[in-house]
Amino acid sequence: MTTSHEELLPTTRRALTHRIAVAQAEGRAPSLVAAVVRGGRAVWHGARTSVDGNGPDAEVQYRIGSITKTFTAVLVLRLRDEGVLDLGDSLEKHLPGTGAGEATIAELLAHTAGLAAESPAPWWERTPGSLRPELSDVLGEKPPPHPAGRRHHYSNPGYTLLGALVAELRGAPWEQVLRDEVLEPLGLHRTTAQPEAPHAGGWAVHPWADALLPEPLEDLGRMAPAGQLWSTTGDLARFAAFLIQGDDRVLSAESVREMRTPAAPAEPADVVDGATYGLGLQIQHRDGRLLAGHSGSLPGFLANLTFSEVDDVAAVVLANCTSGPLISTVGADLVRIVAEAEPRIPEPWRPLREVDPTVLELAGPWYWGTHPFVLRVTADGLLTLGPLTGGGRRARFRPNGDGVWTGLEGYYAGELLEAVRRPDGTVSHLDLGSFVFTRQPYDADAPVPGGVDAEGWRGIAQP
Repeated sequence: MTTSHEELLPTTRRALTHRIAVAQAEGRAPSLVAAVVRGGRAVWHGARTSVDGNGPDAEVQYRIGSITKTFTAVLVLRLRDEGVLDLGDSLEKHLPGTGAGEATIAELLAHTAGLAAESPAPWWERTPGSLRPELSDVLGEKPPPHPAGRRHHYSNPGYTLLGALVAELRGAPWEQVLRDEVLEPLGLHRTTAQPEAPHAGGWAVHPWADALLPEPLEDLGRMAPAGQLWSTTGDLARFAAFLIQGDDRVLSAESVREMRTPAAPAEPADVVDGATYGLGLQIQHRDGRLLAGHSGSLPGFLANLTFSEVDDVAAVVLANCTSGPLISTVGADLVRIVAEAEPRIPEPWRPLREVDPTVLELAGPWYWGTHPFVLRVTADGLLTLGPLTGGGRRARFRPNGDGVWTGLEGYYAGELLEAVRRPDGTVSHLDLGSFVFTRQPYDADAPVPGGVDAEGWRGIAQP
């Protein structure tokens, strides 16, 4: 039997190797490295390279581009969790004078602030950051192209503003705050703002010839929080495990779950592709699987981090070329290969440690009108409510400690569930956000909205 803590099967490892070999060969990448994470640790590393005998290992740095944004988002969520800011705050409240201050912090995190995708010319990814010394140089003079909050429009300057916000509230440079609050606690010692040997060189591959051209390696300056970082498959594997499980030294499991919760309206094309954006994480449905993570690119480099929480599998893929391999597809494929070949084995069923009679009596069938639902009491101390059969609204509920329960997901997220009792203490009905659930369909003894016909249920009169 294979558990999440055992090594991958030889057939799985070969399938992973085959996938990155095809990607490197067909994508004509000078080198491509990858890692797979399961059960909180790296269980596979692979590399393909055009230089014989010089395969990169898990400690060779590549530039990771916009995966940097996920690190910046973690810093902002830390400030929120400490009570320093609220995601609904306007940027102006904490970082005045930017010209984009009406946008909220949540909108900046989700790329819904309406800002431009790029800073004014010349293109920031191939020019020195010294050309943009101030935030005004990053935002430019043109008004935002879209109204704030109305649509998802990916914005690199938006994450520059978030990095400046972190620096302002912490009183230290973004890079130092990142090092102290995220990289060191998680042990990401090979993730840096500047390249540190050993590191890959960035290359452009001629589209119509097997020839190479070196790409410039620029310090992005103010734009650093949007795409500056260098990292390794080893470090990003550890970061991926954190994004699945959380780490109370950095962010709780609840907060990283919030990061991968959709926070942006999808564009029409994204609806077809099943893609959206959370708070610093890209989210997509692929092959029937919900994936989260982030891609990245800068001239000379491609990067992708992808994970499936349900399968507890993550993949990291890095390449040192400007274009070629479809890195995001490769990452998703590596997750799929492991999840399908070695599906996650469920934890053993365990009963409740203690049984609360007042909670246990809520278990069983309930009716919303004529729709049968079942409420279950689970060993993790939660309630689950869902249709007896077929599809429909389902949710888990956590206890608030006062006989009221709060919904955790879906339609009932944040809604309150309460067992309403009669004067003698027996349960009359469940109230869920004004919906009345009764033990019998349209129970005449319960306060069903609109009342119940006094003559009760009947047949159709025959002529």
